[in-house]
Amino acid sequence: MQTFDLHILGCGSALPTRRHLPSCQVVNLRDKLLMIDCGEGAQLAWRHTGLSWMKLGYIFISHAHGDHVFGLPGLISTMCLMGRTAPLHIFGPAALRPFIQCVLANFCRDLDYTVDFQAIDTTRHALVFEDRSMEVWSLPLNHRVPCCGFLIREKAGLPHIRREMIDFYEIPTWAINRIKSGEDWTTADGTVVPYTRLTTPADPVRSYAYCSDTMPVAQMSEWVSGVTLLYHEATYADSELAFAEKYGHSTARQAAEVAHAAGVQQLIIGHFSARYDDERVLLGEAQAVFANTILADERLCLHLK
Repeated sequence: MQTFDLHILGCGSALPTRRHLPSCQVVNLRDKLLMIDCGEGAQLAWRHTGLSWMKLGYIFISHAHGDHVFGLPGLISTMCLMGRTAPLHIFGPAALRPFIQCVLANFCRDLDYTVDFQAIDTTRHALVFEDRSMEVWSLPLNHRVPCCGFLIREKAGLPHIRREMIDFYEIPTWAINRIKSGEDWTTADGTVVPYTRLTTPADPVRSYAYCSDTMPVAQMSEWVSGVTLLYHEATYADSELAFAEKYGHSTARQAAEVAHAAGVQQLIIGHFSARYDDERVLLGEAQAVFANTILADERLCLHLK
């Protein structure tokens, strides 16, 4: 099974603490790196992943609040110092464009690579990027400013050909991909061997959903139905529900209710308020609704299966 890893680089909320950095994640999908949000400290946290700067091709920003974007200027500059020449593609709400233009005009004027910004309509659940191996969909969120999450889904692979069948029927290399694509094999004596006998099923399709700052969204459980892993902000405990509603956030219980309704495989909660010295209170409230919940933490790496 090919790589599909999630690296947590920051899982705190707006106020950095000695325990948590602001929001930032990196997804490694088949050795293609995607960053989701880029809060302060992203570069230092990146160092602990062991991943290559040069493989980072895409950055997806949920919204134009500082704790999700203040790491971008330094990151853009550092990649120039590292000798980057490949384009960097940034996706995010239209409100982010002036910020990026300011950074490029005042601090990163002599880049040896281009920064391509593509605005996302945060009100629509839509495909915003795809290539041969993945799709990225926007997830409209309900925050104080235009905001969206992201659903990353790998594309289905081909079935696996059985090694013993290659040897038994003396199948040449040129025929292997045809068989994987559904063609039967005809032997030298005219015997037709069904491709289903020669192959085993493809690996299951994996998916990851990122729900950044948001109050509950009615359609979310439909959009993220059955995903392998769901990250959902859980800034507050239920005792602080009034603060959650005032500032456009969710409680741990509300995050777990989304996971339960969507039938996801696993939930990871994050974006913790700095008021909590011990997030186990949030974990307990979430697990009471959805048992397979874990806490986000810097340097945590999850392997999607």
